Amino acid sequence: MPDLQLIDGVKKLNHQNYKTWTTYLSSYLQGQDLWEIVQGHETLQPERETQDGALRKWRIKAGKAMFVLKTTVEEELLDHIKDAASPKEAWDTLLEVLSKKNDARLQLLENELFSITQKDLTISQYFHKVKTLCREIADLDQQSVIGDARMKRIIIHGLRAEYRSFVAAVQGWPSQPSLGEFENLLASQEALAKQMGNVTISSTTKAEDEVLYAAARSKGKWNASHNKSNYKQKSLNWFGDKNKCYDQSERKTADIDREVILGDTDDDLHDESDTPDQNSGIQAGADIGLGNQDDSA
Repeated sequence: MPDLQLIDGVKKLNHQNYKTWTTYLSSYLQGQDLWEIVQGHETLQPERETQDGALRKWRIKAGKAMFVLKTTVEEELLDHIKDAASPKEAWDTLLEVLSKKNDARLQLLENELFSITQKDLTISQYFHKVKTLCREIADLDQQSVIGDARMKRIIIHGLRAEYRSFVAAVQGWPSQPSLGEFENLLASQEALAKQMGNVTISSTTKAEDEVLYAAARSKGKWNASHNKSNYKQKSLNWFGDKNKCYDQSERKTADIDREVILGDTDDDLHDESDTPDQNSGIQAGADIGLGNQDDSA
């Protein structure tokens, strides 16, 4: 029963996971002492029974191995091994069916890998995508395995322009980092750039807000003064138009508004400091008063 639970943890074989499936299955068969029946020195069935029961023991092991193989493949692949005479024949048949090079898909994956760019991906996402493409290419063609050095060159070629100076500095080091270390360095640089970008954006936004507020405040004061002057001018023009006829209520309202406006105008005049014209008027009034007193006398 525990053996069956271990088998249930293995994903069934399909056209995309042959390499992973063989890794799991070979380890499991070795642990169950069945690997020699599949790909070892006991792949051939004994011709006849011996005193120690070798033929019987072989058939028991072969039955267990065939059960494992048949229960860990998809139904579409089960048709290829259901009539196999031995576990070795079943294993070799699956190898022949699934290890054939898919030239069309291989070409598609290679084109995607050699033209890949980071674009909007993060460093972690970008590295993961490149590694996945390299792994899929290796699964289709064992002779097309891409090493870490070549993978690093592909990654550097597709990085965004903002990382070029940093990569150039790293390439000048006497000891070059491994692929994993290179990924960590770029991830740290990405986090630092993001942090500095947020600080710059926040400072710029605050400064822009202050400038816009000052401009809006200045514009508001100018509009208030400008509107008040226009209102007075239009009102005076309206009162000065003698050709228009108004009813009694409109006349009363107009008189009140005119008094208010003229009052504001008088206040503005009184707020001004004494000028030579005002002093002249005051002096003239005094002279007239003295003249009248002399006549009365």
